[in-house]
This record gives sequence, structure tokens and C-alpha cells, in this order.
Amino acid sequence: MNFKKGSPESAGIPSGCLLHFLDRLQKKQVPMHSFLLMRHDTLIAEGYYAPYQKDTLHRMFSISKSFTSIAIGLLEAEGKLSLDDPIVSYFPDKIPANVHPWIAAMTIRDMLMMRTCHAATTYKVDMKSDWVESFFTVPPTHPAGKLFHYDTSSAHTLCALVERLSGMPMLDYLKEKLSVLEFSGESYMLTDPFGVSMGGSGLVALPSDLLKFGYLLSHDGNIDGTQLVSASYIKTATSHLSDTRITAPLPSEACGYGYQIWRSEKNGFVCYGMGGQFIHYLPDYDLLFVTTADTQGLAGGNQLIYDALYDEILPFIQADPLPEDQKTHTELLSVLSSLAIAPLGDSAMTAAVTSQVSGKRYMFKPNSSEFTDFTADFTNDEGCFTFTLHGRPCSIHFGFGKLVCGQFPVYDQRYAASGVWVSENTLYVRAHVIDAFVGSVHFEVVFGDADVTVFMRKQEESLFGEFQGHLVGMVCGCL
Repeated sequence: MNFKKGSPESAGIPSGCLLHFLDRLQKKQVPMHSFLLMRHDTLIAEGYYAPYQKDTLHRMFSISKSFTSIAIGLLEAEGKLSLDDPIVSYFPDKIPANVHPWIAAMTIRDMLMMRTCHAATTYKVDMKSDWVESFFTVPPTHPAGKLFHYDTSSAHTLCALVERLSGMPMLDYLKEKLSVLEFSGESYMLTDPFGVSMGGSGLVALPSDLLKFGYLLSHDGNIDGTQLVSASYIKTATSHLSDTRITAPLPSEACGYGYQIWRSEKNGFVCYGMGGQFIHYLPDYDLLFVTTADTQGLAGGNQLIYDALYDEILPFIQADPLPEDQKTHTELLSVLSSLAIAPLGDSAMTAAVTSQVSGKRYMFKPNSSEFTDFTADFTNDEGCFTFTLHGRPCSIHFGFGKLVCGQFPVYDQRYAASGVWVSENTLYVRAHVIDAFVGSVHFEVVFGDADVTVFMRKQEESLFGEFQGHLVGMVCGCL
């Protein structure tokens, strides 16, 4: 599915507004990965932050829930389920003999509205046990249908329901039913340890797939005169059904919830994924706004994206097309084509200690993560950590004033890393994980006369557990 493209002015938006929007996010140091903007069915801006490109797959986290919701709506239209059916009726093999009455009474509709009888995600109680079964066996905290509590196991179980009733992986089902959208063939969903697609957080897709999905929702399921999804279902799914003010972490998430889709400020709705993954539609402006990012660890990072949209773009939108501003539009195109994740610092290393520590091998004291040794090597504008972890030789390369890409050890996830000397003997390295598991791993390394102290912090949901905490080592021969 190809969208018509045009200048922002052709859709009533000054190009200068988009320059201000991009500049604001850069100054706020929001780690953006992509940005797409559509108005009146015209794609008026798109940009990708290197090393991300247009065809780079990205983890979409909880936007997966919105995909699951639409799959449920399709099954309802086929007559394969009713939203008021008790969910237990579809999983007799997962139900304990003494199933709690609150669980027995819970409906598919309750689950779509995040009004389950659980106050948190059930499979996180024991990630090694059956994730779907946990939804029926973990003791509930309150009756279903009463309160909004964000519960990813609800969406995961709904996805399992889709796969039971359709007989295929959920994303394959959606690709078949919504074939006109032409979702990317390489998009996929991660699965839980038991083979069920992670319908609450596992979608890995292209930013353009999000734009296509948002286009479907913004047109109430009707594409070129063909009603692919029930218009009434989408209107209900994007409406205010559950109040979220008590539990919302951000103002823009306190506006209500529909069927696995958030309401937003400015009378809009949002398919939202952790870390700044957004499909944001504002019907009053007929504006469709898509981003991918990694705001994990950035306090209020998602709100920074919302506010940049609200402050830098919305106030300047006009009802009619504007005169073309070729000069500013050309500048915008240049900026969009040169977007990149910013490295740490802006110059090559200058710390005198590099010549003293480069190549020295340190032996770590015994630690639970099983790191045994460590060496740092430096050239003019790059560095490398080499170490042994779980008995395996590993390395992480990074740049000074630039990003260096590689495969992260142990987990084989692509990364882009940079470093900066924050004092004469302290080095900070940040590795952006830019693969199926989006996040970052941080290293603070303090070099002493004959010792090294390493503090590691990972900001990623599932992996990299070893890269968390402190390591202390001594130069070989000084133990």
C-alpha cells in the first residue's frame, strides 16, 4: 500500500513547524528512531535516525495490544466469538478445577478494556511457567469489569484466543484478513516460551506498518470502499471506556482507554508502546503521527514527544493548503535525510589516562554475573572493551564523537555504541540496542593506578541481566 506524498504546506502545515519539532526533541535529547506525519491521507514528512533506516525492523512493544484488539474484532465479525463470552470457556485445558469465581466471570470485553480481575501482569509471577495458564491460576485481586489496571497478560491471553480460533499465528491472520494494507513480509511477533505470540508486547515491524495500521483505524476500517474491520468496533475501540487517571504515569495517558487503545489529549487516540512507540491520530486535525524511539530511562520521555507535537505543530495547522515555501521545505528534507542517533560527546577522546590503561588486562573479583577479566583498548576515535563472560570471549566496540555498530555479546543483538570521558579517569559508554530487543546498556568505568571499577546498568525489559551492577578488578600481577 503506497501513500500519496506531498509537502507539509500542501496539507496546511508550515515546514518550519516540523523543523522546530525535530530541533526541540534533539535539544531535549530524546532518543528518537523514526518520525512519520500524515494529514488528509498525504504523507508529508518521514525521517529515520541512523543507524535506523526505512527498512529497519523495530520492536513495537504494547502497540501489539492494539493489533490484538483488531484481531478480536475480526473474529467477532466472523461470528467465532462474542465479546461478552467468559474467557474461561475457550481455555478448558488451562482452567484449574477450583477456578476462582471472579476469573470464571471475566469476559473478553473486560479484557479488552483492561478491566480484568488482576492488578498486574500474571505471567511475570513465574516467567518459566505457562504464560496463558497463569492468567487463570494466579489469584485475582478484585472482580473483573470494575477497575482499570494495565495487565499485559490479558492481551497475551486474547492473542492466544485469536490463534486458537484462527488456527494460525495472530500476525499471519491479520496479514491475511488485511492483505490490502500490505504489511511488511518480514514483520513478525516474538513468542513466549510456549510458542504463543506475544500479543501484548511482541510485534516487530517497520514504522510504515504502524502508519498503515493507523490509517486503517483513522478510516474506521474502510479502505478504498472496502470495510475490512467493523466501523462500530473501531469507533468503540478508540473511545473512552475505562478511566485511567488513577494509574496513569503521564498526563497524556490519563485521558481514558478503549479496547487496547488509549485516548489522548486533544480528543485523539493512541496505540502506545513502551519507549516512545506511537500511532497517534487526532481527528480534529485529521493528523496521523507515528514515532519509534527508546525513551526507557528518560524521565517523562514520552510526554516530551507528546508536548513537542502539541506545542510545535498543532497550533500552526491551517484548514487550507499554504503557499509553498521551497527554501524551508528543502531545509526540512535535508534535516530529515540526515537524522541520526546522537553519540555521547562531540569530540575525540582527550583523557591522558588512555595511554596508561590501554591494553592492560584486569582480573575481576568473583561476581554473580561471571565476568572474569577485562581489557580496554583505544585508538584515535574508537575504543573497545574485551572481557570474558560465562567463559566466552566477548567484545564491545564504541566510538568517540560517533556511533560504532556491532553485535552485542551473548545475546547477538545489533547495537550502536559511543563513549565519552567524563573526567580524567572515568569513561562512560552507552550501547543502544537496535534489534528485536530495543533498549540500552550503560557502562561507567573508573581506572585507578592498578585497579578498575565498572558500574553497569541495562535499560531493557527482558535481556542483558548480567550487565547490571558493579565489578571490581586489579591489573594482572597485582592480585
